[in-house]
Amino acid sequence: MTVADAIRAKRAEMTRAELQLADAILDNYPVSGLGSITELAEKAEVSTPTVARMVQKLGFSGYGPFQATLRDELSEMISGPAAKRGTWVSELPEAHMLSRFSAAAKENLRGTLDQLDLAEFDAFCALLADPARRIHVAGGRITGTVARYFYLHLQMIRPDVQLIPVDASWPHHVMDFGPKDVLVAFDVRRYENNTLLMAQMAHERGAELVLITDQWRSPIHRIARATFACRIAVPSAWDSALSLLLLVECAIASLQEACWETVKDRNDALEAAFDRTKLFRKFT
Repeated sequence: MTVADAIRAKRAEMTRAELQLADAILDNYPVSGLGSITELAEKAEVSTPTVARMVQKLGFSGYGPFQATLRDELSEMISGPAAKRGTWVSELPEAHMLSRFSAAAKENLRGTLDQLDLAEFDAFCALLADPARRIHVAGGRITGTVARYFYLHLQMIRPDVQLIPVDASWPHHVMDFGPKDVLVAFDVRRYENNTLLMAQMAHERGAELVLITDQWRSPIHRIARATFACRIAVPSAWDSALSLLLLVECAIASLQEACWETVKDRNDALEAAFDRTKLFRKFT
């Protein structure tokens, strides 16, 4: 678990002051915890003993090990492909890459599901199913592929769905956002500036934000209505999108059932269009 995961897991056991401290740490995570213990206490408006007690409650022997873990997390968050490979290549077991990679991928899926809040997931699906909402989906340089996959399914399920392109035209889409709009943003390490700015501008216009990110959490989480932290690290220079895709496909299945009558009507019309365009081969 990351420090952020540990904080969330322990919230029910925290005092009022510790909850205040937890919010201060998560507000600009993990940078917020990299200053001195006095600086963190002042920022959270709590005492230094409160910081020391909560650090121990999170399983650390002291503030030093707590900060060291945050520094390691920050290093992982901003690392490029070569640096990612360097963290595991010397420790690989003697096994075929298919075995090593699939074992890590299974662990990612398990870790993602273990941390998933079912009530938050259901609320996300209800938001997507609301016919009064307009849904917008956006990703980055790589996550844009998952965003497009999600968009294509959402567009078959309900009307008023848009995919925001990964190019300089995205402000054209955001300028018309309002309180009835929902932005589903995909953003994993090394968190893209355009995606953050897009989310901030959408938030300023009253749109609801849902973030699908990694275990270290994109900075967008500070303004998101819901955040889904997926595990992405594998023995590769590039991160895995498998857990993001799992979450997306679960949402698609849930939404399909919730909106079945609309789905059926839309897909009947779509199949008729496919027949006219002869998109798919017929074997009869």
